[in-house]
Amino acid sequence: MVKSISQKGILSERDTPVLVLSLIHSEKRNTLSLEKLITLSAEIEKFASDPALSVLVIRAEGPVFSAGHDLYEIKNGTREDHLKLFEQCAKTMEQIRKTPKPVIASVNGLATAAGCQLVATCDIAIASSESQFATPGVNIGLFCTMPGVALSRAIPKKKALDMMLTGEPIDAKEAKSLGLISRVVQKDKLKDETYSLAHKIANLSPAVISMGKQAFYKQIELNIETAYEFAQDEMVKHLEHPDAKEGISAFLTKRPPNWTQ
Repeated sequence: MVKSISQKGILSERDTPVLVLSLIHSEKRNTLSLEKLITLSAEIEKFASDPALSVLVIRAEGPVFSAGHDLYEIKNGTREDHLKLFEQCAKTMEQIRKTPKPVIASVNGLATAAGCQLVATCDIAIASSESQFATPGVNIGLFCTMPGVALSRAIPKKKALDMMLTGEPIDAKEAKSLGLISRVVQKDKLKDETYSLAHKIANLSPAVISMGKQAFYKQIELNIETAYEFAQDEMVKHLEHPDAKEGISAFLTKRPPNWTQ
């Protein structure tokens, strides 16, 4: 595994075809400062354009996955600084959604505010049973409106508002039942389970995964009739791809598929 430490507190570990980005400012509760978000965006952009990489894992060191934005940075910033911070945050989150490769959040500990937003934005989230999730901005007079964009699209709106209006955390079991996270595992198994999941997806057809992710996010924004019209055209288009022909042939002849990439 090839490692490189960013000066902005992100550890990059390349275990081709999987890239692991770790937030390593545990002493600052892995806050998402403007610089950290810019660095994360740059790493996501490099990941997306690297044909050797298929899956991205985002994790963190320490007992807090991420406490959200740096309140010291916010307190001392100007209106222009605040605009830059939230514009960059939106850009980073949208990059995750629009990147045509799967992004997995691997969560241990507390994920609050923009940290919870990051988890809700990732395509899949696997968390230790000790993890908790919250949008507690209301407690300090800063309603978690931006985290609510991702949260309200991941869980039922009444529960999202419950979290945002009270600031109370939910545990991993409830987060899974609501759909905020995909899987819950014991803390000592989190790393192995995350890597196993990432490599399982990475061994599938990159082209099919890419087409599938993009189609999923497009259809989910449509009404059901339009979504079915879109999906049927996508299925026909997907069947024309060489990997679909190869995958079906391999299944019928009981052999491993040989993907195009």
